[in-house]
Amino acid sequence: MHVYIAKRLLLFVPTLLLVTILVFVIMRIVPGDPALALLTEGEDSGDVSDQALENLRAKLGTDKPIYTQYFFWVGNMLRGDFGISFFYENDAVIDDIIERLPTTLELTLFALGLASLVAVPLGVISAMKQDSATDYTARTITLIGIALPNFWVAVMTIYFLVLVFQWAPPLAYERLWDDPWTNLQQLFFPAIALAASNMAFVARITRSAMLEVLREDYIRTARSKGLAERVIVSRHALRNALLPVVTLTAYELGRAISGTVIIETIFLVPGIGRLLITSIQNRDFPVIQGIVVIIAVIVLVINLIMDLLYAWLNPRIRYS
Repeated sequence: MHVYIAKRLLLFVPTLLLVTILVFVIMRIVPGDPALALLTEGEDSGDVSDQALENLRAKLGTDKPIYTQYFFWVGNMLRGDFGISFFYENDAVIDDIIERLPTTLELTLFALGLASLVAVPLGVISAMKQDSATDYTARTITLIGIALPNFWVAVMTIYFLVLVFQWAPPLAYERLWDDPWTNLQQLFFPAIALAASNMAFVARITRSAMLEVLREDYIRTARSKGLAERVIVSRHALRNALLPVVTLTAYELGRAISGTVIIETIFLVPGIGRLLITSIQNRDFPVIQGIVVIIAVIVLVINLIMDLLYAWLNPRIRYS
């Protein structure tokens, strides 16, 4: 197990290296000059002098060759320095990310928790009552959940809350440890919007896995011994059926983190997704690059944890 973990950690290096190269190069080839954007602030660029533009580029470091900028950025990042924001001159990128990351992680885990709470029982019930009215209803719900994009669900949620129920969550964001009740009100509906498609995917995979497991010989043996159906499902079938669900959960967790970019913007949640959108609009290269690298690290760690869960769920699986 320790050898396997060490090998996986070593594989993080080329993956993260590729991520840093891609995000850095893409930021440099997209149209737009951050120095010009800062000087003009959306106004006509004709009033900006060439000297002022060159001075600001030298200050930001964007006047240097691209390979010099890249190695300088990676070298500082290895020391924990992600740079200074272009748009907010005195703000360290790592401080902004650390401040907003807990909000995004809370929203993501809240959404996946809600999705799993609904999806796993829904998938199990659908499999146990295959081809019944309950099964068809559950499958219809999951198809609708897959078909509806989360941004549309988010907009419709706000529409019904405000226009139909005349209610909106408090605007001033409160952290979980400061005011749990207000925080729950502010994140509950964004979590539902984010969880809708995740719930549908997990429910369908759970149903498929349960149908496959319920046809296995050891399930028939357990039934022939006279075990209660509840015991068979919970102790024998569900644990083995969760293996593909764990795989999907790792994928859905990474997908949910990326989905917070839209959800946080619509619901005005101050997480790294909303910070990413603002940074893209302002051509704030250091913030964009820092957020992408942090998200890549989180996804890699999540996949490693999910792989290790396999051995716990199925004792036959061993890593060497």
